[in-house]
Amino acid sequence: MALRIGTRASALAMTQAGTVADMLGAELVPIVSEGDTSTASLSSLGGTGVFATALREALRRGEVDAVVHSYKDLPTAAEPGLVIAAVPPRADPRDALCARDGMTLEELPPGAAVGTGSPRRRAQLAMRRPDLHLVDIRGNIDTRLGRVGHEDPERALDAVILAAAGLERIGRLDAATELFDLDRWPTAPAQGALAVEVREGDEHLVRRIDHAATRASADAERGVLARLEAGCAAPIAAMAFVEDGLLFLTARVYRPDGGEMIDSSRAMPIDAEAPAELATLVGVDLIERGAARIAPLDPTVPNAPDAP
Repeated sequence: MALRIGTRASALAMTQAGTVADMLGAELVPIVSEGDTSTASLSSLGGTGVFATALREALRRGEVDAVVHSYKDLPTAAEPGLVIAAVPPRADPRDALCARDGMTLEELPPGAAVGTGSPRRRAQLAMRRPDLHLVDIRGNIDTRLGRVGHEDPERALDAVILAAAGLERIGRLDAATELFDLDRWPTAPAQGALAVEVREGDEHLVRRIDHAATRASADAERGVLARLEAGCAAPIAAMAFVEDGLLFLTARVYRPDGGEMIDSSRAMPIDAEAPAELATLVGVDLIERGAARIAPLDPTVPNAPDAP
């Protein structure tokens, strides 16, 4: 019997889970969540963690053998009885601007309408281009892209910002008019990475597709989020990578209006404990430098920083 991989039923989720299924010779099982059917805001539904809940319930019921998440969408708290058994190689972690007429961020005219549902992206935009008009949007990639240059003035946007990984996975990377450099524009913790979750004891089913460098980087980034006890309203970015036997981590906390930013960077030799240790060092440094003063760090809000 083929391994059964649970996934959200959206086109993007099916495509990214399909890459995991191909690697494992598994079959896909689409699962619809409240977040997929509701038109309410993500924050009112409990953050993007709502997407993970339906998948995890199906996994616990034994309807599937493993589930695939966008790693950035998972709450940072451990889920009892379940474990992230594999993190495949990461896709492009950058953000992409998709603008009308091929424009870059600097070329957008003053007052241009730019759509994003991410507090982190809004803060970064406000810091780089405070003259822009920021519009809160949600929906799948095609829905968001469809608003760029829309004929209806009420729906028209001059640009949207999306994850390059999502665009690439559904074959729409050609819509990007600019890819933001990670040094100047770090993205959500674990953006571009997938997480394959199984019931405890079933790790062997998927462990062979685990990519050590991707896992270490994503876990370090998410560790900062956990250390800061940051929720979906907190504009936090993180970037980690492995090079020459070292794990490097940079994290930034933004004031929601983009008026201030605090960052911290550290590196250490990579081993099994490095992601957690590095995240603690960076998180403590950010707190000591005033992260809680400039950003809404609320432990009662689910950890779920960004939409696709």
